[in-house]
Formats: sequence, C-alpha cells, structure tokens
Amino acid sequence: MLATLWRADQAAYIVGGCLRDALLDREPADWDLTTDAAPERVQALFRHSIYENRFGTVVVRHRGAQYEITAFRRDASYSDFRHPDSVEFGSSIEEDLARRDFTVNAMAWGSRPGDKPAFVDPHGGRDDLARRLLRAVGDPDRRFGEDALRMVRAVRLAAALEFEVEPGTLAAIGRNSGLAAHLSGERICAELLKLLAANRPSVGLRLMADSGLLAVIAPDLARQRGLGQNKIEGEDLWDHTVRTVDAAPARQVVRLAALLHDVGKPDTFADGHFHGHESVGAQMARGFLAGIRAPRALQERVAHLVLHHMFIYEPNWTDAAVRRFIRKVGPGCVDDLLALRAADNQGSGLPADAGHLTELESRVRAQLASKLVLGRSQLAIDGNDLIMELGLPRGRVLGRVLDDLTDRVVAEPALNDRTILLDLARQLITDRQLVENPIS
Repeated sequence: MLATLWRADQAAYIVGGCLRDALLDREPADWDLTTDAAPERVQALFRHSIYENRFGTVVVRHRGAQYEITAFRRDASYSDFRHPDSVEFGSSIEEDLARRDFTVNAMAWGSRPGDKPAFVDPHGGRDDLARRLLRAVGDPDRRFGEDALRMVRAVRLAAALEFEVEPGTLAAIGRNSGLAAHLSGERICAELLKLLAANRPSVGLRLMADSGLLAVIAPDLARQRGLGQNKIEGEDLWDHTVRTVDAAPARQVVRLAALLHDVGKPDTFADGHFHGHESVGAQMARGFLAGIRAPRALQERVAHLVLHHMFIYEPNWTDAAVRRFIRKVGPGCVDDLLALRAADNQGSGLPADAGHLTELESRVRAQLASKLVLGRSQLAIDGNDLIMELGLPRGRVLGRVLDDLTDRVVAEPALNDRTILLDLARQLITDRQLVENPIS
C-alpha cells in the first residue's frame, strides 16, 4: 500500500491505533494510512476500493486485510461535539497528527516520495507509550469539545491497553463529561462492548464513575455508588458490580449481564433488603440496552440472565427439579447463567463455587446429555394429534393440555410415548376439574 502511493509520487504513512498496537506487539484489527493524495487519486491507484464518506477515507481490501487510506486533514469546528462541520484536507503529516485524540495515536511511520521512511512523533507518543500513559494531543478541553466520544474512548483504551490516563487529561474528562449526552447510543454501545472485552474492565468502569461519565451514560449504574450492602466490608454496590464484571468470563452477554445484574437494587432497597431487584433489574437492563441501540437479541438475553440470576440450588433437588430448572432458564442460557452466578459469588467475596454451583453444573450437563424433553415440540404428540384423536378444538384448553403433558414428561421422561400421552390427555379432558376449573 505504501509503496504504491510512493511510486505515484504521493506522501504516505501508517498512522493511528494500528501503529500504536504494532509497537505494543498487539495484532492490529486493521490498518490506517494517511496520504497527501485526494480520495479520487487514491481510488485511481487502487482498484476495487470504496469511497463512501465525506471524511476523505478510501477503504481498500487486499489479501484478506482491510486498509483505510485517508487524506491529510486539518482542524475544523465541531458544533455537534462529535463530527467536524466541514472536512478540510491538509498538506502535511504534522498538521494531520495535530488534530488527533491521544499522543499514542498521533504517531506516524512513512515518508514523502523519495525520502527514507521514518517515525514522525511531534507530540511525544513513543515516550507516552513507554510510560503506558494516555495523554490528549494539545489542549484536552479542546480535544473533548471537538468530539465527546474521545472521553469514552479514553477510559476504554485505559482498560484495553492497561494504561493510566494522564492527570490533566483525566481532569478534562471530568470537566467535559456532560458532553457525552450528545453521543449516539450506537457509539456508546460499541465503546462499552470493547471496554467489557478487556482483561480488567473495572479499570475503565472506575474511570467512568470517577470522571462523571457514568452518570451521563448510565445514570442508573452511577446510583450504585455509596449504596452499602452486606458483601465485602468497606465496599459499596458499585464495588461489587465492577468486581463481578472482572470475575465474569470475557463473553459479551455474560459481561453485560454482570454489569447490569444489580441495576435494580437502588430502586428496590427497603428495610435493609433489595426486594425483587432481579425482576426490576431485568426491565431496567432491557431499557438501558435498548437506549444504546444494542441488538435486540442481546437485550433479551441479558435481561433474561438478570431476571434469573438469583436462583437457589439445593443438593437435595431431584433430577426432575434439575430438568425444570433447565426448562425455566433455557438450555442455551444455562452456561451463561452459571458463569454469571459464579462471578456474582466472587464479586461478593465468596468462592466461585458457593451455592454448590459445580455440583449443579455437573447435574445439568448429565441431563442435557440425555434425551431431554423441555418443550412442547419434543413431545411424542402435538396439537394435531389431540385434535384428530380426541376431538379437542383449537384454543386455550388445547394449549393447557399440551403444557400439562410437557410438565409431566419433564418430571418423568419415560412418559414421552404417544400412547401414554394420549391416555393422559383423555384423563385430563374428562377430569371433572378440567371442566369446572381449567388447567392452570
């Protein structure tokens, strides 16, 4: 890519996060290049490229990798605190680097045509990289006033890279945190998911809370600060939440559920208890995720885990009780729910296995390995059989009979036989209680 631009008498440099990651021995997700060539010129040099935005970026895919080639730009005004009002192409790499967010992202490697490739680092990015420090380029208040997403990106990068945020930059986030209200839900969601994928998301989450960003982005979570509970001495509900997130496996749905599992507690606190916080929390989790435009499937999966995270297992459960648990939770959610509960235990200062989780997990796996009936679709008969064989009309009674048969088969799998189920159905529909008091 660079050689093609150089041969065409254009300046070209690797720039931004990919260069930072390469210097940290991290695999870059993609490659960013900058050049003095106009977008139309870049397209002429690279076949099958795409130029579809007004920011001067041409996307080139080559040998399985994606390259974003952007023309030099200079500073512009940002009236919406997110996007430049106009795009002004620059004339030098130094001018382009001066408009970037953090010094570790404001380095470049490359050259003008005919020159030897070299590092360009006018803002001390390599020194900050060595010190593992995130520092805004130039005036941090100006940088965050231009693009409020940079504040969220700062705390996310601090967690992902395990860097500290330079004190002046962190103070500026605190002064400008209210600007995050201008950000779209989609942008917040993308940054939050990246933050939660870090080895220790608590680094970024605590920075969000301390800087005031959390109160703007997730005010219901910010209300957890200072709310005591009988967990770890000297720690509040927010401490418990971030501990739980760190303890959760780095699966997107489990980390999100860990973040939101106790979001309902402030609204349900009374007499030293959090009555029904899981039900309230499930609705609040769904609302928060809808507000940041998370995918609908993710919203529902997280809310489901929050709703069920307070289950209590006893070793004296019968196999039928284990099957009912699996049916209630859903076989596709059991692993995530158990992982969430183990993380919740650790966030409470308990062993991950508290509540006999290992035993429950073993019993669940044994049941799932068998021919388990958990829903109507797995019955040996269906609604059409009941209509044809027993003359039942379509409607509520038909559904209730199928539900009752399912419950019986979950309790005793040997009953899942066509003849047996039809006999049981006959007993149900001729039972006097069915006529006087429909099955519930």
